[in-house]
Amino acid sequence: MTSARKKLTVLGSTGSIGVSTLDVVARHPERFEIVALTGSTQLQRLAEQCRQFRPRYAVVLEPSAAHDLRLLLQQAGCATEVLAGVAALEMVAALPEVDAVMAAIVGAAGLRPTLAAARAGKTILLANKETLVVAGALFIREARLSGATLLPIDSEHNAIFQALPAGYGGDPAAAGIARILLTASGGPFRTFSSAQLQAVTPEQACAHPNWSMGRKISVDSASMMNKGLEVIEAHWLFNIVASQIEVVVHPQSVIHSLVSYVDGSVLAQLGNPDMRTPIAHALAYPQRIDAGVAQLDLAAIACLQFEKPDLQRFPCLRLAFETLAAGGDRAAVLNAANEIAVSAFLERRIRFDQIAALVDLTLARIPLCQPESLEHVLAIDAEARAVAAQQIPLRA
Repeated sequence: MTSARKKLTVLGSTGSIGVSTLDVVARHPERFEIVALTGSTQLQRLAEQCRQFRPRYAVVLEPSAAHDLRLLLQQAGCATEVLAGVAALEMVAALPEVDAVMAAIVGAAGLRPTLAAARAGKTILLANKETLVVAGALFIREARLSGATLLPIDSEHNAIFQALPAGYGGDPAAAGIARILLTASGGPFRTFSSAQLQAVTPEQACAHPNWSMGRKISVDSASMMNKGLEVIEAHWLFNIVASQIEVVVHPQSVIHSLVSYVDGSVLAQLGNPDMRTPIAHALAYPQRIDAGVAQLDLAAIACLQFEKPDLQRFPCLRLAFETLAAGGDRAAVLNAANEIAVSAFLERRIRFDQIAALVDLTLARIPLCQPESLEHVLAIDAEARAVAAQQIPLRA
């Protein structure tokens, strides 16, 4: 039985997705074995995870953090080998014995190890949306060449995956797909006026009404940039053009997304807002396993609401659609500028409503180009961050 266990590397194990992944794994010790865990600054949590799951490797970015983690593990009598650096992240993502890689490192930092997993032909549980947003063409090409399998973890993309025909091969017309509908909660400021949005604090932006997420993703959800990034991601995952992607605001976060077919059928995936559901689906695919999530009680919910997104109050979503239509390096610039803008907002250096303005200004200042390699993509990413940083603080 032990030899049949699926061997996993979890990239970003200390973040919210990583923690939820390990929660599901712990419920099924007969099915899964952790080979490697990676983290960044939450060393106590990473050490606790190593003590519980006894991985062969633990990876952090900085040598100083590796030194501190080794001390923590030595004190606990844990023999996990500690490594540091981007090359070590790439190594544990491509280990021959690893069957599947949970790619949950937030931001562009997850690019290299996720691409390494793709080149190694792994089953990739993709929670790092920046991989597709920043380097979608490159990543999809590498995955096809190696035969890697991509299983989406975002609740919306996982819902679409479940609502698509079995064995969907990336041809919407052949599958009879009219469009896909990505649902959005609308975030904590769905009903705020433009004036109210100017006064939003980081604490308010990080208090999502339905989901428990990290600070950066929570701000992205509040600005609807997160949904914009998901639009770009959906294009690459499902080979769907922008005109076939629609966003609908659904405050209850019960319907996670839908696929509309040419015959008038609309298939939806429903569930309580808990990331353990898509994680468990991908971990065990094509089987189903208990995720520790309560069953959905539709009678208790009673009402499901839907509305169109307001692109005037939430221009980040508009920018993302424009970016997808423009192609080239626009998505990489958008993503990098947004990371700088969100960081500046969390540091109270710009207002919440200036996030989109900073991204738009950065897009306007960097000419469109067609990146051909990861190095080129990373150079564009670095340039966009520098240009965005130069604009702070923005004028009111």
